[in-house]
Amino acid sequence: MAKIELKQPIVEEIAATVKDAATVVIVSYSGITVAQDTQLRKQLREAGVTYKVYKNTLMTRAFKGTAFEGLTDSLKGTNAIAVCKDDATAPARILSKFAKDCPAIQLKAGVVEGIVYDEKGMAEIAKIPSRDELISKFLGSIQSPITNFARVLNQIAEKGGAGACEPAPKEAAENAEEAAPAEAPAAE
Repeated sequence: MAKIELKQPIVEEIAATVKDAATVVIVSYSGITVAQDTQLRKQLREAGVTYKVYKNTLMTRAFKGTAFEGLTDSLKGTNAIAVCKDDATAPARILSKFAKDCPAIQLKAGVVEGIVYDEKGMAEIAKIPSRDELISKFLGSIQSPITNFARVLNQIAEKGGAGACEPAPKEAAENAEEAAPAEAPAAE
């Protein structure tokens, strides 16, 4: 059996892994300890990110003719790929955070939703909060005015309803005019 025939299933595995991915990140991991690698893999797995080490030549073959072909220039040295199908920012965010305590990890490049980013671009993407964080911030921002409105309504109810509240000065003047008896027509 030829070497190419043995490598073809691995190339197909890589292609299947990156197919339909929201994000693929190339990571240099040279110098990482086994303990650090285990910890990193656990964090990535918990976030739904696939993290694998493949030979650069096999990744190059798998990326050829796809949206990930732009990553082949980054495939020098010891690399791994982090792939996520759901959360476009998760791999970059987790790897960047981990790299702060482990300088052996370096984000080299990535493709996020079809766009190729270099190392600096991936660093910027790593700053974007997760989808869940963005949703909770949004809900918090719309909840605040509703909560304040509910408090005002509650205070009105505690004072005995809208009738117990003092009308605004303009409303008081209008109400006074309506309450005044109409003048009788002058007798001729």
